[in-house]
Amino acid sequence: MNLYLDVCCLNRPFDDQTQPRIRLEAEAVLMILQQVAAGQARWIGSEVLGLEIEQTPDPDRKERVRLLTSGAQCSVVVGETHVQRAEQLVGVGFHPLDALHIACAEAGGSDMFLTTDDRLLRVARRCVSHLHIRVENPLTWLQETMGI
Repeated sequence: MNLYLDVCCLNRPFDDQTQPRIRLEAEAVLMILQQVAAGQARWIGSEVLGLEIEQTPDPDRKERVRLLTSGAQCSVVVGETHVQRAEQLVGVGFHPLDALHIACAEAGGSDMFLTTDDRLLRVARRCVSHLHIRVENPLTWLQETMGI
């Protein structure tokens, strides 16, 4: 299984863990990263992850999230075809940066795009016919794959 985790997922383990939803999603992300480390899943990243992480204002968080990305086995370099695909996705309602992430995930052969961004999940559900990849919350996906 090829997975693409967006920056929201990568930030989740460093968010306020006192909220039950955030804590569960953080645990799901960490379990998924453990699956990647154990060779049970393959993590596809992209240079878009690095660009978005660089926008993180907190230097400690930025470095922690940057270190997580070193676990990606593949990183898609953005080219004109990715930009064109992102423009198509923007045309149906995706935020430009989210669209570029999705375009890279599709191009990298990801089976699943994981995000904790509720807005992105809503747009993906509404525009599912325009996607070549499934977009899901990491907790929901992990529950499905583990049969919980």
